[in-house]
Amino acid sequence: MFGRFFAILLVCAVCFTGCKSRKSTVSHQKKHRTVQERRPVVKEPVRETNRAEEPEVVRPPVNVSYSDRVANYINEFSAIAKEEMLQYGIPASIKLAQGILESGAGAGELTLKAQNHFGIKCHTGWEGERVYHDDDERGECFRKYNDPKYSFRDHSLFLTQRSRYSDLFKLRKDDYKGWARGLRKAGYATDPRYPEKLIGIIERYNLQQYDQEVLGKPISVSEPDDSKIATYSVKPGDTLYSISRKFNLTVETLKKYNGMSNNDISIGQVLYLHAVKN
Repeated sequence: MFGRFFAILLVCAVCFTGCKSRKSTVSHQKKHRTVQERRPVVKEPVRETNRAEEPEVVRPPVNVSYSDRVANYINEFSAIAKEEMLQYGIPASIKLAQGILESGAGAGELTLKAQNHFGIKCHTGWEGERVYHDDDERGECFRKYNDPKYSFRDHSLFLTQRSRYSDLFKLRKDDYKGWARGLRKAGYATDPRYPEKLIGIIERYNLQQYDQEVLGKPISVSEPDDSKIATYSVKPGDTLYSISRKFNLTVETLKKYNGMSNNDISIGQVLYLHAVKN
């Protein structure tokens, strides 16, 4: 009897322990699930790039107006043109107008790659640098300069050293219309409207003022080779003053060149326009 009771008690104890164990396990698992369910889902905020916007770069206009280019060209090269007029007698207005026309006011392809402002080709005897550029024909040879001032000087030499342009230097230095037509007549350009284009540029931008600035100032003339001494035969109505103005000289300089002690001249008298040695 006691044995049966002990056996029943043992079975109940085992059952109670098993139920408690399962309950504990179930309770633990349930608690675990509850934690997972209650854990807040934290979403990673999308980070915005905190970069400051780049400021807009203000660039100078690519295409400058033609009038502005011409104004800049005149401002840069008028002093050189006046100096060349003093030294070689070519009107500053003509030189500036030719430079503006031939170089596209400094923006032409040939000017940009060769500093050639007057479209002067190589020609026979040119030993300087050269570039090849399409003009009347493809791949023509043009002179190249290291600095624009050499292009202006070469233009002066080009005109003064070729006999076909000699008649130009018989014109008054302020006769820009005569010079424009004379250049075309002497074959400087093939464009039949070349004179009108030069005159139009001169009058539109008042380039003749630079001729007047030169003619109204004391003239300093370099002494060239004696073999190229120029002379002038006195004509009716001439005075030393009018002759000196015509050739960009002072009266005193003209008298010095000709060994004169007074201002008396006679018709047909030949006057030297440059210094003569001996």
